[in-house]
Amino acid sequence: MNSLPDFSGLPAHLLSLLASDPQPLMFSSGLFWGLFVAFLPIYAWLRGRGHFTAMKCFVAAFSLYFFFHNSGWFFLLILLTAAVDWAVAQRIGAAEQPGRRRAWMVLSLVLSLGVLVAFKYTNFFLDNLRMLTGEARFRPLDLTLPLGLSFYTFRTISYVVDVWRRRIEPTRSFLDYLFFLTFFPCLTAGPIVRADHFMPQVKAEAMRQPVEAARIYGGFFTVLIGVIKKAVVADYLAQYSNIVFGNPSGYSGVELLMGALGYGMQIYCDFSGYSDMAIGLGAILGFDLGINFDFPYRSRNVTEFWRRWHISLSFWLRDYLYIPLGGNRRGAVRQYVNLMVTMLLGGLWHGAAWTFIAWGAGHGLALCLHKRCKAWLDRLPNGGLVGFLSWAITFAWVMFLFIFFRADSFETAGEMIRGIATRFDPAYFPEFAKVRYVWTLIFLGIFGLHFVPTRIYDRLRDLFVRSPWVVKFILFAAVVQLVISFASADVQPFIYTQF
Repeated sequence: MNSLPDFSGLPAHLLSLLASDPQPLMFSSGLFWGLFVAFLPIYAWLRGRGHFTAMKCFVAAFSLYFFFHNSGWFFLLILLTAAVDWAVAQRIGAAEQPGRRRAWMVLSLVLSLGVLVAFKYTNFFLDNLRMLTGEARFRPLDLTLPLGLSFYTFRTISYVVDVWRRRIEPTRSFLDYLFFLTFFPCLTAGPIVRADHFMPQVKAEAMRQPVEAARIYGGFFTVLIGVIKKAVVADYLAQYSNIVFGNPSGYSGVELLMGALGYGMQIYCDFSGYSDMAIGLGAILGFDLGINFDFPYRSRNVTEFWRRWHISLSFWLRDYLYIPLGGNRRGAVRQYVNLMVTMLLGGLWHGAAWTFIAWGAGHGLALCLHKRCKAWLDRLPNGGLVGFLSWAITFAWVMFLFIFFRADSFETAGEMIRGIATRFDPAYFPEFAKVRYVWTLIFLGIFGLHFVPTRIYDRLRDLFVRSPWVVKFILFAAVVQLVISFASADVQPFIYTQF
């Protein structure tokens, strides 16, 4: 006789879902997709029946659970941030005196940046004080960085500042603002969606518009591309990059160079893949989150690179830091200073370490040099050998700076650079490709795909959207099998969870 299924452990499994987890709940994890499959029908029913208030409450609750699973009771912090900045925006909108409006805006900035600095940079300051003074009492504190703090802080700052600038009106609905700030596809890692782009999509008149099938299937296609980038390409490339950066003195110049180049491809696929998943999830739910990466390694100068790399952050730094500092309106010298300050703070935003500041400084210097030489460069032909050299120099500089981004110290970065410079033998390339042929094929493949015309990708997405559901299912199953085939026991965490 067949025994009945054992459900004795089911309550415990269900209760485990109500506990936070030290491992981030990533979009590439099976648990997330199990939760999303349960979430989606309820969301679709609420939106389809016009129960928009209930829908927003449901999405906000799911988003807060998503945040709780990743950061525990720090989800109360984002609730507090939402309540404070929503109330401050109301005050700014109601105030007539410029001084009072500015005072409320400054208060919001102090509170938001104060929380960010306290959690993210306290130990960085204490470490530097200990090194400068030799005082042992400046020891690190036991602080946990809430996941996504940097991202949602920048979103709430942009909202308050835009209200102060009278670019947008403060929303009267706290639920709408909570929905915007906690929307789970971009809660923990971006894109840094702004209120003037997102909030109109939350209005009832916009919500009444049915979500077109083309948008849903296009979003699903974008998610699949993101999963391949993150869970297949980035995680596989990371296995070698981690080994090389862990002990650079033990490898040849060719191995170190490929490790550095591999990390450049890894971080692109990691973050752009995660952004693709976020943007695709937003599209499935009927929301446009914009784009965050636009084939950055095609760039022919560093200015173009920052128009293609982490676009939401680049434009945020431009609009809320570079331009308020004066931009290019106060002469060339002041422009260079503003660029350096912006990129130094951009580097510090990425991580509380001097290596990140060095990375930002390198990009700042390149931006200043490009601005200084732009008039002369614009007179050169854009194609042929000049175009290739422009691309090669830009790519080499970006890859070089990623060494500092990845290294855990200047010593490690120095060992990487010295090893490449002193132990480099191009004759070793064939042997490297032979030993690590899968890694090499993946690296060359993702590098080559960078230069495929964008219209080809658009056609592939359109073909997927128009294909029968059987074809969609087969492609989905193929992606799942690909992820399983490339998965390792040492699954790589999403890089930007540390930011």
